[in-house]
Amino acid sequence: MKSTPTEYLRPARAEDVPALMALRTEAETWLGTKGTDQWSDPETGGKAITKWRASIDEGRAWVVVAGDGDVLATVSRGPVDRDFWTDDDHPESALYLYKLIVSRQASGRQLGARLVDWASKLAALEGRDWVRIDTWRTNGGLHAYYERLGFTHVRTECPSHRRSGWLAQRPVTELSLPDVPLRVGPKATSPVAHFRI
Repeated sequence: MKSTPTEYLRPARAEDVPALMALRTEAETWLGTKGTDQWSDPETGGKAITKWRASIDEGRAWVVVAGDGDVLATVSRGPVDRDFWTDDDHPESALYLYKLIVSRQASGRQLGARLVDWASKLAALEGRDWVRIDTWRTNGGLHAYYERLGFTHVRTECPSHRRSGWLAQRPVTELSLPDVPLRVGPKATSPVAHFRI
């Protein structure tokens, strides 16, 4: 598979919020057709929007864009979620990914796998051992997707106030598509400088 030459990764900007919201809405609709209730709770959606804006302001959200500027995918990085990961998990040893969403129009371009590979390289540069995720507990299709990317299920946590809690991690040395990396856009001086906790 070849990368589209004009696709590139860059930090998300405030003006990307409508496109990110559209990605989220599209994902909600698509997930509903897959028999999962992920992101179907409006309160959860509102909280996610607030967190997204904070992630952009803090330089922790990234987007993949096409040459025409259309947002094709997004991923954010965040601090360790203490509802799920404990001191016994050595939280400092991992980079934590959130809100990985790919537009349906970009389906088949392997953008999700390529974003995770990019995050793995970044985590390795930071001296970390793992890329970690938590996903909706009931979304078996998503669990299988991440397992195909090399993630191993660590455990499932079920706090009563959360619907996420399926925890998984992948060693930073494991890459799904090492020969098809995402290009970082010209306005991003360094992935490490912009993608931080």
